[in-house]
Amino acid sequence: MSYPPCPNCHSEYVYPDQNQLICPECSHEWNPDEVAEPTFTVKDANGTQLAEGDKVTVAKDLKVKGSSQVIKIGTKAVVRRIVEGKDHELDCKVDGIGEMMVTAKFVKKA
Repeated sequence: MSYPPCPNCHSEYVYPDQNQLICPECSHEWNPDEVAEPTFTVKDANGTQLAEGDKVTVAKDLKVKGSSQVIKIGTKAVVRRIVEGKDHELDCKVDGIGEMMVTAKFVKKA
């Protein structure tokens, strides 16, 4: 029997305990019958909601902190994960640059 991955850390090693599911990696417990609505949403420059795995393009030239590099307008990126509570919400893999955090208001969904 397969169980849904942990909503906290996305681990696949989940086991049941009575009516709860438990993640052994982060110790998160939840009831699989309760549908959790996402409370944190991230929107791009046009107001389109972004999700993990989305392909985006840079909407304006961006300077890279601590470097002389510039990410040019139209550069493509893939959203790896969305992080709540930081000034840079998107953990992306940017073509030609690599992994970096990007603010959602500077990208558009491709």
